[in-house]
Amino acid sequence: MKKNKICILLVLCAGCIFSSCKEQKQNREPVSYKTMTVSMSETELYRSYSASIEGNQYVEIRPQISGLITRICIDEGARISKGTPLFIIDQVPYEAALKTASAAVKSAQAKVSTARLTAIGKQELYKENVISDFELQTALNSLGEAEALLAQAEADEMNARNNLSYTIIKSPVDGVAGMIPYKVGALVNSSISEPLVTVSSVNEMFAYFSVSENQLQELVGEPDEDTGFIENLPLVELKLGNGKLYAEKGKVTAVSGITDAQTGAVGIRASFPNPQGLLRSGSTATVVVPYKINGCIVIPKAATYEIQNKVFVYKVVDGIATSAEIKPFKLNNGSEYAVMSGLTEGDVIVAEGAGLLREGAPISGGTASAHHK
Repeated sequence: MKKNKICILLVLCAGCIFSSCKEQKQNREPVSYKTMTVSMSETELYRSYSASIEGNQYVEIRPQISGLITRICIDEGARISKGTPLFIIDQVPYEAALKTASAAVKSAQAKVSTARLTAIGKQELYKENVISDFELQTALNSLGEAEALLAQAEADEMNARNNLSYTIIKSPVDGVAGMIPYKVGALVNSSISEPLVTVSSVNEMFAYFSVSENQLQELVGEPDEDTGFIENLPLVELKLGNGKLYAEKGKVTAVSGITDAQTGAVGIRASFPNPQGLLRSGSTATVVVPYKINGCIVIPKAATYEIQNKVFVYKVVDGIATSAEIKPFKLNNGSEYAVMSGLTEGDVIVAEGAGLLREGAPISGGTASAHHK
């Protein structure tokens, strides 16, 4: 009986050992994963910034004189050309003022003529010793006074003529008219709180946005001493409110020389052509700025996993998964990383499913490649 028990125990132990060996053998069998050999390349990543859109000219039209609006010559939202009449202010009082000023000029001219004749006659009499120095000088003074009054009358006439011209308010630029808050019969003057209308030039539009100092330095890179950094900045794109990219690319045309002390932001202006008039002043959009990176390694995000805000990949070394920390560029396109350090050209890594692996796992499988611009 004892011998039977011993035999049973030996059989059980042998079974356990056999099962353990079999399990260990299974665990050491290579798992099939896609792998890739990394190489140096280039990629282009993008950063987005909220922007406000304005025409390159945004003019508030205000009257230079006071009076009643007698006519509105444009429709709201109409395209207008430089010099187009926009409003007409009651001209009657200004026409009367011009007539009065013109009459004053004629009167002053007559007085100057009379004073000049008198002065000439006095000079002849003075030569004949008929009159004294005092009488001659008095005549010359009267001529000078008459000429001064004529100059003042002419200035008044010019002012009256200008005021009459101001009754026809014209557009100073080509553009699109905004909304008109006033109606015919409204009394307006130069100090009104709201402009008569705004005119925005829409052939070229400006997108204003802000970036941090660090982001600006990343964007600028190494400035060119000959051309300056603005000329070397890349073309930017504009994403409209509907999520679609605007057809025309823009160019950064101005960078503020002052950093906001509170936010640390730097203001930037990008210029976009607007041949179809799709962009309008006052709207908002998103400026998309490209960052081109040369001489980097690009890998799929599926080849990485994170632990405590650190990013790792699995290198395949002698068929074994070996974890390695990498430092990716702070921007990514959602599917790939640009690796700044941690990998060298020729390294083989697991291209997919890195989060399911464990250190030391045997690896076998085909190759994959990262797709990037």
